[in-house]
Amino acid sequence: MTDLAVTLPGLALKNPIMPASGCFGFGQEYGRYYDLNELGAIIIKAATKEPRLGNATPRVAETPSGMLNAIGLQNPGIEVIMQEKLPWLAEHYPELPIISNVAGNTEADYVAVCEQISQAPNVHAIELNISCPNVAHGGLEFGTSPEAAATLTKACVAVSQVPVYVKLSPNVTDIRPIAQAVEAAGAAGFSLINTLVGMRIDPKTRQPILANQTGGLSGPAIKTVAIRLIHQVRSISKLPIIGMGGVSTAADALELMAAGANAIAVGTANFSDPFACPKLIAALPDELAKYQLTDLKSFGLPQEGTHD
Repeated sequence: MTDLAVTLPGLALKNPIMPASGCFGFGQEYGRYYDLNELGAIIIKAATKEPRLGNATPRVAETPSGMLNAIGLQNPGIEVIMQEKLPWLAEHYPELPIISNVAGNTEADYVAVCEQISQAPNVHAIELNISCPNVAHGGLEFGTSPEAAATLTKACVAVSQVPVYVKLSPNVTDIRPIAQAVEAAGAAGFSLINTLVGMRIDPKTRQPILANQTGGLSGPAIKTVAIRLIHQVRSISKLPIIGMGGVSTAADALELMAAGANAIAVGTANFSDPFACPKLIAALPDELAKYQLTDLKSFGLPQEGTHD
C-alpha cells in the first residue's frame, strides 16, 4: 500500500493534495459531490476583517490553457467565517486540517484576522496572502518588497497560534530575496505561486474584458512558471513549500514536488472538474509506481528533512 502521508509544521496530512484558496470556497458546495475527508487538507477562501463583495463584473475570462480572474477577495468577513463557516467544517469534517488564507488592506487588518482566526480549533495553519494581484490595497503592496513582506510576516507570526505559511507572488523580478526575508521574519513555510497578472481585450469594443482591466492568470499555462519559482525558492530555503500552479494530474503534482514542493494545492482544475482533487489523490500511487516507489518520502525531494 502506498504511503502518501506528509507532515509539515502544523499539518499532518494523509496525502499531499488540497484545494487552493479561492477555488473551493469553504467546502460546502464541493461537499455535495464527495467526502472532503479524502483531501489532505483544504485552504479556505481568503478571510478579511470586513466582508467584501469583490470587484465589479465581468471578473472571469477564459484564456488558452487557463483562466483570468479578478474576483477581488470576495468573502463574508472574519466574523461570519468564525461563527458559521469554520463551525460547519468542524461539525462535518472534524479531522480535516484547515489552512486559513488571510488578507487585508493594512498590516493592522492582517494582524487582527490572524490573531482571531488562528484561535479556531480546526485551523491548523495560516496562509498569509501577500500576493493577490486583484486588489487596490494590501496584496502586492506587501508581496513585492522584501522589507514590507518581512515586517508583515513578523507581526502576523507574533499573534498567530498556528504556523504561518506565506503565499508569494510570481509578479516580481526575483522571488528569492522576498522568500529569504519572510523566512528570517519567522514564516513556517511558503505557498508558491499565486497568479500572474494578465489582460484580455475584446476586439469588438477594444476594451478590456474584465471590469478590473487586469486579472490573475491561472491554470496549465502557468505550471512551468510555478516549477521555476518553486525550484528557485528551494535552492535558498529548506522551509516547507505548498506548491500550486497549473496542477491537474498526478504527474503534474510529482513534477512540482520534484522541483521542491512538499505538498500540492489544486486551483483552476476544480472549476472544470469538481472531482479533480480526489481523482488526483487516487492516481498518485500508480504514478509513484512508475518509479518503483511506494511512498512520497522516497520521491527524491531535494532537501532532506523537509517532510519531518
